[in-house]
Amino acid sequence: MFSKEESRKLREEFWISFGKSFPKKWVLYNTKIKGFSFKFYFDTKKAGVYLDIENDDLEQRIIYVEKIESLKSILISEYLPEAIFNDSLLLENGKEISRVLVEKDGLSIHNKATWQAAMEFLNETMLKYEAFWFEYEDFFKA
Repeated sequence: MFSKEESRKLREEFWISFGKSFPKKWVLYNTKIKGFSFKFYFDTKKAGVYLDIENDDLEQRIIYVEKIESLKSILISEYLPEAIFNDSLLLENGKEISRVLVEKDGLSIHNKATWQAAMEFLNETMLKYEAFWFEYEDFFKA
C-alpha cells in the first residue's frame, strides 16, 4: 500500500520518465476543436489512451460523435482494432462525455516492472490515434 505522497511521487516519476523515453510533442488538447482532445491515462490497474469529446454544447458533442461514428470502421480496420466507442460516459465529477478508448489491463503505475510495457503501449497507441487524426482532421473541423 502506498501513501498519497508516495503514489504522487511514483506518478510524477513515471510521467517524467515517459517524456524522456518518448520525447514528442503530442496533439493531446491541441486539436483546435473545443472539447475534443486526446489523453493518456495510467492508474494502478490499467493504461489507456482516450479520445474525449467533452463539449458542453450537447448538439456540438452529438455532431462530433456522429463524425467519429461515420469513421468507426476505418478507425478500427486501419488504426486501432481494439478501440471501444462510448457515446455517453459519466465521469466521477458528474460530467457526461463521449469517449473512444483503448486500454491495456494488468499494468500498474505503482509497479515499476510494468512501466516499460505501459510506456510502449501509450506511445504506440497515441501514434495510431494521431495518424488517424492527421488523416481526418479536416473532416472534424468542417
